[in-house]
Amino acid sequence: MNAGSPRASSVSLSRRLRDATSDEHDSAEQHGFTRALLEGRVPLSGYAEMVAQHYFVYAALEETAAELADDPIVGTLLSPALDRVPALERDLEALHGPGWRGRVTPGPTTAAYADHIRRTAARPSGYVAHHYTRYLGDLSGGQFIGRAVQRAYGLRDGHGVGFYDFGELGSLPRFKKGYRARLDALPLPEAEIRHTLDEARLSYRFSTGLLADLGRGLPPELVA
Repeated sequence: MNAGSPRASSVSLSRRLRDATSDEHDSAEQHGFTRALLEGRVPLSGYAEMVAQHYFVYAALEETAAELADDPIVGTLLSPALDRVPALERDLEALHGPGWRGRVTPGPTTAAYADHIRRTAARPSGYVAHHYTRYLGDLSGGQFIGRAVQRAYGLRDGHGVGFYDFGELGSLPRFKKGYRARLDALPLPEAEIRHTLDEARLSYRFSTGLLADLGRGLPPELVA
């Protein structure tokens, strides 16, 4: 990667990512499964299955992050307080019981998503996109989902909803501002920025496909 190559645009990377993924973001946000979850219409078993699928995605994200920890691009974005796998493991034990590892499997989109994330280790600018879409999403709209889940299922004190608790980060708006500043400072040439944008759109498409898989496990009228 030639860090000295000029960018073709003076617009910040975080702004370009937001603009490039606006349609995909809206599709995921308005998906039938998402709406049903926010409205409390998804049974607890459906929520528990979503947590299981998240586990496989975040395991891939965080395994790849460890592989790229010394990368000059990716390393600047990493923070142990973002890691979700420990919280997801606790949530899965609360939702599926102590033997949860033998009860959960990745769905078809989840498996493809996780495999793709691992392959981005070969081109770190692509990994940046998946890190951004997942974690910044969790710190933004994900917080609304977490509160909706708590209301719908009466889950408290982290039992089944620890995934949404980023208390170690302190002020979430302050952290997000700093994250975007680090993202915007990445020395990416234009070709790699375009790759990051493409991967961000793909990340949202994977996420929407994952939601579609979850929706197929529910009565059609719930996710219409």
